[in-house]
Amino acid sequence: MQTGYYPLRNSRIHYRSWGTGPRLVFALHGYGESAAAFTFLGEAIGNDFTLVAIDLPFHGQTEWNEGLFFDPRDLLFVLRGIQATLPSTQPAPGDPAVMPLKTDPAVTPYLPGWWLLGYSMGGRIALQLLQDSPQLIDKLVLVAPDGLRLNPWYWLSTQTRPGNILFRATMRRPGWLFLLLRIGNALRLVNPSVYKFTVQYIDDDRVRQELYTRWTTMRGFRPRLAVIAAIIREKKLPVRLVYGRYDRIIRWESAEKFRKRGIAATCHLTLLPTGHQLLRPQYLAILLSELTA
Repeated sequence: MQTGYYPLRNSRIHYRSWGTGPRLVFALHGYGESAAAFTFLGEAIGNDFTLVAIDLPFHGQTEWNEGLFFDPRDLLFVLRGIQATLPSTQPAPGDPAVMPLKTDPAVTPYLPGWWLLGYSMGGRIALQLLQDSPQLIDKLVLVAPDGLRLNPWYWLSTQTRPGNILFRATMRRPGWLFLLLRIGNALRLVNPSVYKFTVQYIDDDRVRQELYTRWTTMRGFRPRLAVIAAIIREKKLPVRLVYGRYDRIIRWESAEKFRKRGIAATCHLTLLPTGHQLLRPQYLAILLSELTA
């Protein structure tokens, strides 16, 4: 494994890489996690791949000093820049597929053909990357991904000014929300797993502040499913979806609805007998098979 930092204005994006193969896979972690979550996969990736995982803003070892907004264009710039530092993924001289790096002429050219592996929140980010730069993406592997279903609370909290103000105030003084959740749980209006998950993230001052900071910072990643489905159909892009059948946080039914957008021929769904926590060594063989299928 190798580690490094890539500069972005006043910040430094931390990343880890495994493998030395020519096939480049960018891995995007879930909320509250980091690039280290992919270590078990990176150590088994083999000689055909180079797996690169970054720490998103306010996660892991990334040093973020750009305020509460991460522009998807900046992510693209960072990933291109990291690729330019990896000898194993550089194009051969004279390769006709080489394209100039328009965002920074000082960086060496890049070769399109990334594979994206996104888990949970990282799935939403991967979808945005595909939407913005379809010419760069050759395959999409989404594990319990956010982004295939509109979360009204997330939308209200991050995409509207009144909602964001209420979100910030609630994270400072969450008493009313605790009361509402307890009533909903007692009346069985709130799924017990969702109740437990929500309380876990608002029962601590520091965790609440992190929730507000991270959600707000990532608000620019808003994939449009109709656009993405059209890209998948046009490119006949291979898409692998992996869900936990008993996941109550991100339900697998959203994947079936997504496949019905005319992409079932190249979009495959795998269901595992578990919940949301799919980045685990016991699922290594399945995740590797989804990457190489």
